[in-house]
Amino acid sequence: MNFHIAHLFYNAEVRTWDVIIVGGGIIGLSLSIALRKLGSTVLVVERGEPGREASHAAAGMLSDCTLETPAALHPLAQASARMYPEFVHELLDESGISCDLRDQGTLLFLPAEHVVRGIDAEEVSTARLSELEPALGDHSYVAFYLKERSVDPRALTAAALKAAKHREVDISSGTAVTNLLLSDGRVAGVTTDKSSYGAPIVVNCAGAWAGQISPHQFPTRPVKGQMLCVVGGPVLTHVLRAPDVYLVPRSDGRVLIGATVEEAGYDKRTDADTIQRMRRAAIALVPGLERARILEAWAGLRPGTPDALPILGTTSTPGYFVATGHFRDGILLTPVTADVMAKLVTGADPELDLTPFSPARFGC
Repeated sequence: MNFHIAHLFYNAEVRTWDVIIVGGGIIGLSLSIALRKLGSTVLVVERGEPGREASHAAAGMLSDCTLETPAALHPLAQASARMYPEFVHELLDESGISCDLRDQGTLLFLPAEHVVRGIDAEEVSTARLSELEPALGDHSYVAFYLKERSVDPRALTAAALKAAKHREVDISSGTAVTNLLLSDGRVAGVTTDKSSYGAPIVVNCAGAWAGQISPHQFPTRPVKGQMLCVVGGPVLTHVLRAPDVYLVPRSDGRVLIGATVEEAGYDKRTDADTIQRMRRAAIALVPGLERARILEAWAGLRPGTPDALPILGTTSTPGYFVATGHFRDGILLTPVTADVMAKLVTGADPELDLTPFSPARFGC
C-alpha cells in the first residue's frame, strides 16, 4: 500500500480485506456469502441499509420464460432458476428464515394476436383455468401455464443478510462509495463519504448507483417501479401475469400487485392514481380483490442499462469487477450471479459465457 492510501487511514494500522463489495442488496450479499465459502475475507459497503433498495421492492417472480427474457439472457436465467431450491435451502439453514419459495407455477395471459405457438408452455383451457384459479373473472386472453417459482424478496434479503453475518462478512452501512483507491494502476480499495477501506479486489454491485463511482461510469440508470400489497381477498395459488398487471401471492395470504416501469430518476414516491389504476387492473382479472384492503404501497428503483442486459465481469482496471444492471431480473439472477462472479473474482472458470454482459461493451 502506498503512502497516499495509508494517509487516508489516518496513519492507523490499516485493516484490509480480500474483497470489497460495493452494494448491500441481494446481489452483493449473496456474492459475499459465495466468496466466504471460498475462503475470502469480505467487506460489504452499503450506502443505506442493506437490502432496502431494489431487492426490498421487488415482487419475486422467478420468470425465465423465453417470451419475456432477452435471448442473450436465456442461459443465465435458466441456470439461475434451476439453482433456486438449493440456494434458498442453504439460506434457511444458515439464517433460520424461510424465503417462501413457491413452485405452484405461473398463469400467463396473452391477447390472442400475441400468442406465439411452440413456446415451452402448456396452453390452459377455459374449463381447466376455472379449476386452477376459481377466483378469476371473465377475460378474452389465451392462458398458458409456466413451470415457474416465486420467492419473497424481503425474506430472501433478510436471510442473506443474516447468513452473511453468520459467515463473518463485515458490513459498513450508511456510507456511499465515491471512488476507487488505486496503486500503480490497480485497485487498492475504496473511498467513501466517511472513510476509506483497503482491498486488492473491488466488486461494484451498487445497482442503479453503480455509475456514480469513479473512474468508470457504468451506464446504469434507475427505472422506477410502483407496487402495492393487498390482503383479505380471495386466496390465489398461482402467479398471474397479464399484459397490464401481475399478481404474486404469498403463502400468508397477501397478494402483491405490480408494477410500473417509469423513467423518473431517483424519485421513489408513489402516486395515488397509479396505485389505484393497478388495483383496478387486478380487480378486472380477479374480481374478488375488490374486497381486499391495501396493506402497503411502495416504489423501487431497478438498475437499467441501455441494452437491457446486466453488466457482469472484469473491467479495464485490474482488480475491479462489476455485477449490476439486472433491471427486472435481479431476484431471478441472484444465485447465478453470485456463483459466476465468485468464480471470476477468485480466478476460476465461471462455466457460463459472460461475453454478452461484459463491461467492455460500454468502454469500461
